[in-house]
This record gives sequence, structure tokens and C-alpha cells, in this order.
Amino acid sequence: MPVSTSVEAPAPVPQIRLYSNWLKDTHGRDFATYEALRRWSVEDLEGFWRSIWDYDGIESPTPFTAALAEDRMPGARWFEGAQVNYARHVFRHAAAADAAGQPAIVAANEGGELVTIGWGEMRRQATSLALALRERGIGPGDRVAAYLPNIPAAVIGLLACASLGAIWTLCSPDMGINAILDRWRQTAPKALIAVDGLCYAGKAIDRSNAVADICRQLPSIESLFLVASGCGQGVAGADDFATAIARDDAATQAFEPVWLPFDHPLWILYSSGTTGLPKAIVHGHGGVILATAAGRFHFDLGPSYAPNNRGDRFHWYSASGWVMWNIQVGGLLSGTTICLFDGSPSGPRANPDWTRLWDFAARTGVTWFGAGAAFYASCRRAGIELSRITGVERIRALGTTGSPIAPDVQRWGTAQFAAVGRPDIWWCNVSGGTEIAAAFMAGNPELPDSPGRLQCRHVGAAIESWDERGQPVIGEVGELVCTRPFPSMPLYFWGDEDGSRYRDSYFGEWPGIWRHGDWLTIASDGSCTISGRSDATINRHGVRMGTAEIYAAIERLPQIADTMIVDVEGQEGDSRLLLFVVPAEGRHVDAELEAAIAAAIRTSLSPRFVPDRVIAAPGVPRTLSGKKQELPIKRLFAGWPVAKVVSVDATATPELLPWYIEQARRWQEEAGASRDTGATA
Repeated sequence: MPVSTSVEAPAPVPQIRLYSNWLKDTHGRDFATYEALRRWSVEDLEGFWRSIWDYDGIESPTPFTAALAEDRMPGARWFEGAQVNYARHVFRHAAAADAAGQPAIVAANEGGELVTIGWGEMRRQATSLALALRERGIGPGDRVAAYLPNIPAAVIGLLACASLGAIWTLCSPDMGINAILDRWRQTAPKALIAVDGLCYAGKAIDRSNAVADICRQLPSIESLFLVASGCGQGVAGADDFATAIARDDAATQAFEPVWLPFDHPLWILYSSGTTGLPKAIVHGHGGVILATAAGRFHFDLGPSYAPNNRGDRFHWYSASGWVMWNIQVGGLLSGTTICLFDGSPSGPRANPDWTRLWDFAARTGVTWFGAGAAFYASCRRAGIELSRITGVERIRALGTTGSPIAPDVQRWGTAQFAAVGRPDIWWCNVSGGTEIAAAFMAGNPELPDSPGRLQCRHVGAAIESWDERGQPVIGEVGELVCTRPFPSMPLYFWGDEDGSRYRDSYFGEWPGIWRHGDWLTIASDGSCTISGRSDATINRHGVRMGTAEIYAAIERLPQIADTMIVDVEGQEGDSRLLLFVVPAEGRHVDAELEAAIAAAIRTSLSPRFVPDRVIAAPGVPRTLSGKKQELPIKRLFAGWPVAKVVSVDATATPELLPWYIEQARRWQEEAGASRDTGATA
């Protein structure tokens, strides 16, 4: 037999190494370790972010005065004088990617329908829509709302708005009308792009009436573009989205995205506090471009058409209303093909199949697969075997976020990929948030594996863990803080004219220091562990909701006198939503009331926030100022020592504490028994 003379191709060089080599060759900066590079990146913000601008090839027709003209929080001023455009930065990859035969978008739905869109075609569709929007009076600064699932139309809509300088604001159609109106009434969109229906978990859902209702209740909306889903009845007077993206003439060929100031608003995301309306967070074109450029070192993503990047295909399972949707679309900024899945990761609830998303990944050639930590825990509990799915061996990286992943779950996933010939599978556990549309802690393929932890702090992000005295700690749980500006921090909150709500949300504890709202432990080796929220925000599979919104939805029920809700993190990256209900006089917590609560939350907010358990309570503990003591009770149920979380002097209702302490003890016993038997608490 002839002897093979083929030589295996060398392993691609990680993006972080390519950047480090460039720094050494171009600027003479040579760092022996990642920690040395990270430390420089936060000590010399001017030098580091200027290097990112140069390395990523960010273009501007006008010069900037300094990378960081004002080094303060809030109010940092980045690259003053520069002009950029998110869409222009995406479209720069079109010619090379199309020449190499690499698509921009690969998308599929629950029914298995597959759509592939090339880079030039993506640009043409976005340009066509931009011209249609402009003809209806949409220009820089106007808000365009979208009521869309995770489909290509949403990507096209974002790029069209960015091209014009219009401000994009997206809500998932699985949200209730009241929750959407609470968001969009603040931002007064001038146009709406909406789907008339969707298919989720095997069910066809008509959203036509919901779209019509949104338009009726938001008089600011002057134009409606409707995406036909095949399971909706349509909306009278709407423009056809398919027609709006079909234009291909001299005007589309001549159109160029407008140059915009570096801090021109790109999109508005929503993150809820525990009181008041959802925060309408405004991010800028330049900040998002810059943070994404640095973030690709941690995601190890580059142009799919470049020889070094193996034809990468990037997928992150996400609802369109979660910031991970924005981060997945951000793969286009790096020239990476993105793979979208619209639907449930497990199919019909009555007969779940946790291989569905892996089948999608195998079918579409995904090489980089991301999902919430709870997804992997569900796959493990379901006992799936990836060795039975041909094609998953192309996956080289796994991403997690939304909640901490349990070490055993990560080891299970590693073993699954070893069984398909991928013993070197790399886990990129990340943590950041809606507030920054980026990560604060992330992965690095050159660092050791760290099951259940985040490998490192992000370059350019001055992250520390602080104790109650405001002192940095190593090896201990503390508050996650950022001590210096990061470019994708919010420009401002929409409608927050004096900036007071923004300051109170992130800088109220320590002026000039960003308090993120997570518990963080930084190990001596630089790896990090997030142990849940340090505030009472509800986080369900990465989608966050303020407790005030939940109370508003259910406390109008006449059977209820008072409520308190807490989200308790589990051992496998999942969580349980516990609702304590004080029934009205003469009423009881029974199946009928539980059904009414679930219906109210589904209708007003989202099915994601239906509680896992409803518990009849003798009362709701409150502080001396009358606030519900959500955080202390959450910590009790998470297993914190009573002495560390309960202060009799700080509560107006000390007589209630023994009852909650006993309930927390029983919960911990039940959770421990469930782990021992492999059941779900």
C-alpha cells in the first residue's frame, strides 16, 4: 500500500495570540503571561484601546483627539472626533466573504426550514429596507421598534437602522403586551417591524392581534412593516416586509451607511431593576464596535473566510430579547458566519427532545456553540448522547452564560465531546450583561481548563471583587465592580434627563465605581466564579426582569394581599423561582390561585417568569423603610448562614423571620435530597 505523504494542517493560531504577536511586532510590547497583558490593558486604557482601533482596522473619515478624552465614570468620552457606523463595519467583509463562499447568515426554525444568506445579499436586503424606512421619514435618532423572534429579518432590521443612524429597539414576541408597552412607551418608536405569528415548542401562535394592539396603544408608530410567518392572519394597513427588502436598483447599489459620531446611539436594550419601569439602556455605535473587537480575542472568532479561521460558524441559542442575541449578531463585525435557530431547544413541552439544538448545529456546520448554562444541565439530566449525532464533532468551542455552570455539568460536556473525537473541546464561560452588551469575564483558549469557572477577566475591563469596606479581595466572595471606564458602558438611560437613575443604578454604592450586581470570586490564578446576583433582579435563562414588573402583574388579583418573589440559584447552573403569597382575608393559596397567577404573568410579561413554586406565607418581611427584603430571603434559600443575611435591627417585621428561616432550612434539605437522587428540586 502506498504511504500517505499528507501532512496534517497546523492548528489555527488563537486570536489572542495573533493580537499579542502584533503588539510585539508593531509596538514592541511583549507580555510573558495573559495576566501581564490584561494588567497593561486596564492600566493604560489609552494605549490599549488605541491598539484595538488600529488592530481591528476601524475606519473614520475624521481624526479623533484621544482614545479616552475623559477618564471618569459615568461620562467617559471615547474617540472624540471620530465617525463610525456599525453596519459599515459589518459590510466591509462582504466582498472577501462572498469570494470565499462563506455565508453571512444560516438560519433554521423548528420545522427544519433552512435559509442561507450571503454577505452581499444581506447588505442588499438591509439597504433596501433602509431606503424604505427613509422614504417613511426615518432618519438619525428616530427609534425603530422590532417585535421579532430570532430570524434573519431581525438582523436585517438592525443593520438597516444602523445604516441610517436610526435607533434599534427589539422585544421578543414571547413577551406580554404590558411588558412591551412599559418599554416602548418610554422610547416612542416611529416605526415598527413585527412578525404576525411564530412557532414555538410545536405550537403555532398568531400574534396579529398583539401587533395591532401595540400599534393602537403607541400613537408614535407611523409605519408598520409586517413579516408574514405563515401562522398569523396579518394586520390591516401594514407594509409587506418581504417587499421592503426586495429592492435591487441603482439606489441600493449607490447607498452607503452614513458616518455617525462615535457615541451616536445604536440600540436601546432593557434591563429591569427591582423598582419602577424597566431601564432603557442606550449603547453607542463606537462603543459596541470597540468592545466587540476586543471581545473576539476571548471568543476566539475571526473572519470565516480567512485561512486561520476554519470557516467558523458561530451560534448562540438565544431569545431575541436577550443581549446574547446582540452579541451573536456581533459575530458579523468580525466577519464570522452566524447561525440562528428560531424555536424551542427541546421541542414540545409534553415530549421534550434535548438533541434538537445539537441536530441543528450538526446540520448547519456550527463550529462555535453557545447557550445558557441551564441548557447544558438539561441535556445532562435528559441523558443525551452526542456520539449519536453525526456532525457535532465539528464543534470546537462551547460557550455558556446566563448563570454559573456547575463543574460536573461542564465535565459531562467535555466527556461527551471526547466521545466524538473532540477531547480538546474548549469551554468559553462568559459573564457580562445587558448593561454593557459585552463580557466582563470570559474565556481564553491559551489558559488551563477551569470547570465551573470563567477562565479570566476580560482585557480592557478593570474588574475587581470588593468586600463591604470597598477593598479588593482575592479568593473571597465580593461585589463585582469595574473601577475604570469600559467603552460599551451605557451612554445614558432613555428619558433619564439628569442622569440620576443611571448613577443610582451603578454608581450609588461607590461614586465613580461601577457596581455590577453580581457576587464574584477571583482566584489566585486569575479565574473567576460568579455565585449569583447580589441584587434581587430575576434572571431566567439570561432574560432579566425586575421584581416590580412581576408584582404589578399579580398583585392586582383580588385573592392576593401581598407577595414577594426570589430567584434561587441551583447547583447545576439552573434556578428556581419562588413566589411567597399572602392571601387576602378569607382566601387561600390553592390550584385556582396558582393558575390565575401563572395566567397573569404569561399575559403581562412572559411564560419565563411563571414561578416554579407558590408558597403561602404569613407575611412579607420588610425593611424599616418599607421595602421587601427580597435579597436576604434569597440568600437564606441559597444556603447562606443566617447570621450573615438576617439583621433583626434592619427589619420592620422581625416576627416573620423565624418562619422564613425554617422554610429555607426545609428547602435546603429538599434540594440536597434531590441532588442525591438525581431529581430536580
